[in-house]
Amino acid sequence: MRSLSLPEGREDPLDILCLGAHCDDIEIGCGGTVLRLVEQYPDARFHWVVLASNDVRAAEAQAAAEHFLDGAGKADIRIERFRESYFPWVGAGIKDYFEELKADVDPDLILTHHRHDRHQDHRLVADLTWNTWRDHLILEYEIPKYDGDLGSPNVFVTFDEATAQRKVDGILTHFPSQHRRAWFDADMFRGLLRLRGMEANAPGRFAEGFYGTKVVL
Repeated sequence: MRSLSLPEGREDPLDILCLGAHCDDIEIGCGGTVLRLVEQYPDARFHWVVLASNDVRAAEAQAAAEHFLDGAGKADIRIERFRESYFPWVGAGIKDYFEELKADVDPDLILTHHRHDRHQDHRLVADLTWNTWRDHLILEYEIPKYDGDLGSPNVFVTFDEATAQRKVDGILTHFPSQHRRAWFDADMFRGLLRLRGMEANAPGRFAEGFYGTKVVL
């Protein structure tokens, strides 16, 4: 399995693939990590793929991706139109899409959904990620939700309060269509970041949690 590293003498920038079933999933699940990676590896090439959208949400997703990838060496943003909440029943088309994507992207790191997420769209994306890229470093992010499926992550990415606040502000600013949802607020987003930061004993107090099923260093 590949590890995320920059050995001495390496000239090629990192390729990082971010996969999200819905328009705000990447930002909620790993937005802070993306911000840190952009800062730490300014030459990195990001491939940002959102699978389900509509006219309103696609515009939001585009603006949000540009916010989180500001300063990246390359930002390849793809907002697709697969039918939300129906992924298991349109899975053949999504599988074909992943195979096409694999021909274009050979990432050093993949950030994707957790395979035990209770949302069926999220689970399918996770399954297809592992099915498509079988020799890559894959970290599965978590999405808090009403279903109560948060678990115990075994990989943490830590960051400071400024990064945490930029993540929260980016989500709230760029997804106004979601403000009607009772859970979609700063307290919830910051609360989870602080909880994972406590679990990781993060110097900067904040962190995102991931599930690393296979990590070889």
